Amino acid sequence: MTPAYHLEGEDRRGRWIVTCDHASNRVPTEVAGGNLGLPPADMARHIAYDVGAAGVARTLASALDAPVILSDFSRLVIDPNRGEDDPTLCMKIYDGSIIPANRHVDAAKLERRLDLYHRPYHRGIEQLIASRTAPVIVAVHSFTPQFVGRPPRPWHVGVLYAGDTRLAYPLLARLNAESDLCIGDNQPYSGHLPGDALDRHGVQTGLPHVLVEVRNDLIETPAQQRAWGLRLAPMLDAALANAEV
Repeated sequence: MTPAYHLEGEDRRGRWIVTCDHASNRVPTEVAGGNLGLPPADMARHIAYDVGAAGVARTLASALDAPVILSDFSRLVIDPNRGEDDPTLCMKIYDGSIIPANRHVDAAKLERRLDLYHRPYHRGIEQLIASRTAPVIVAVHSFTPQFVGRPPRPWHVGVLYAGDTRLAYPLLARLNAESDLCIGDNQPYSGHLPGDALDRHGVQTGLPHVLVEVRNDLIETPAQQRAWGLRLAPMLDAALANAEV
């Protein structure tokens, strides 16, 4: 059985821990024989994973001298950025697409997916945190430029946070100083989602943390992903220095 996540750069000694909750669109063979019943075009878009986020996360981690942990299962299998009691943990319909293999997921099947993928991924984050001295977390995500039937989203980058603004505010200040960027402050979504990954590993533990969302049409290619990772790294380091945590 393939592990639920990949860990890279474990020997790097920086304070940052980079997470990528929606790094992969892989459907393990243990789930519906490896096929959720969606066409390839759907599995290649944002409903299945965060397009481009893994490449940004890897580059960012290398530039920050940080480890990176990347999930290795589609968010449609089970969403690691949701609490175990969240009704959107296993989506049956998402942005206009019905997910056939999820339509009749019962409690037993959900528990199996939690045991195989969701819980091991979070244990991996917990073990990584425990292995570091004074860790701080940055979660890397991407968002679609437009949901079906919804207005276009103008933001290039979003900074998400809940109650802890120690890293978010100085990072927002750095990003807003860039004249070519439209920055979302808790956009395109609110950063307050009880039970999500940063609530679990940041809010509840008191560790400094921030979530960065990049619009996915800006990071479709490896070159774009590398460019954004390198662009964000010094801003995050400066935000950490300003935060004095």
